[in-house]
Amino acid sequence: MPKRYLIVGAGFSGCVLANRLSALQNCTIDIWESRDHIGGNCHSSRDAETGIMIHHYGPHIFNTSKKEIWDFVNQFGELRPYVHRVKAVSKGKVYPLPVNLATINQFFNKNFSPEEAKEFIAEMGDNSIQNPKNFEEQALKFIGKDLYQAFFYGYTKKQWGCEPSALPASILKRLPVRFNYDDNYHNSIYTGIPVDGYSAVMEKMISGDGINLYLNKPFVPNTEEQQHYDHVFYSGPLDAFYQYRLGRLGYRTVRFEKYEALGDFQGTTQMNYCDETIPYTRIAEHKHFTPWEQHKKTVYFKEYSMETGPQDVPYYPKRLSADKNMLMDYRKLAENETRVSFLGRLATYRYMDMQHVIEEAIEFARNFVNRQQEGLILPVFPNEEPS
Repeated sequence: MPKRYLIVGAGFSGCVLANRLSALQNCTIDIWESRDHIGGNCHSSRDAETGIMIHHYGPHIFNTSKKEIWDFVNQFGELRPYVHRVKAVSKGKVYPLPVNLATINQFFNKNFSPEEAKEFIAEMGDNSIQNPKNFEEQALKFIGKDLYQAFFYGYTKKQWGCEPSALPASILKRLPVRFNYDDNYHNSIYTGIPVDGYSAVMEKMISGDGINLYLNKPFVPNTEEQQHYDHVFYSGPLDAFYQYRLGRLGYRTVRFEKYEALGDFQGTTQMNYCDETIPYTRIAEHKHFTPWEQHKKTVYFKEYSMETGPQDVPYYPKRLSADKNMLMDYRKLAENETRVSFLGRLATYRYMDMQHVIEEAIEFARNFVNRQQEGLILPVFPNEEPS
């Protein structure tokens, strides 16, 4: 008899998992999605007024250096090459991001070569900081006060709603400076945008026989309806699964203000606003995601970062010390489950890019089926430790 599975959430985690499980074994799968659309926070669709493909929950650029992940996604829709170039406004002037040789020369009014710039930035860094304990110390150690104040302090404070000194150093994982003129925001080998949008990719991903999608279908744990399934795969917020009995994990959310105009509003896809005095973090102009298309009008969104309330869509896990402690307690509850698994950025409370979500779901499906066939304990989480 075929296995019967329930997947909660129709974002990339849920859709990739459904696709792979159905390919690996004889099963039927129901997907419950609480919202009225597929695609999770990657949902995209044509704007009715302008015809522009809109990323409804902010910019999403698919990028990976793994050909197998790139090829996997391209099975379900054409991804055209796209180079994401970001600009930043600081004190009324526009600079390229990430901070690169052009940014350094423009900001300091210099004409450095790559090696001269390296030496200059090394001298700017605070060498008294041996082991950075937080985001601010990490930035000051590597790039110094001037660049930090211009491009990181205000933006980070708006983005996370707290002083950067309260954030872990791990957020700034690497030196955020390039000593050449490369202004491609991503370092990945493959970078692209789906011609028909991300939601169309996921729709095709779950179009096979035996996979059924139910929109506007909220999930409430431990109901009688769920007992009809052999296993539940949950990709929603981990704390919500347990109805917040241990408290709410910290998230930031985003509020969007939509505008329309004729022509080209800002000349680039994304413009970051680094000054704390400007309330929004960035403006995204969506026609630039698809440079192969032509549109007379334009649509752009101002983005405001906020604390996540009970009715808000969670975006970025804050992962402060208290959050990590609470996460450990929730994971202890989850590890007692025998017919439920948790995956995806919300269920594992990690910041994950699309390529990581997709790769992890592919591997999790393979691991789940293998362990099931071998009669072993089924995996609860894809990551053993909440890093």
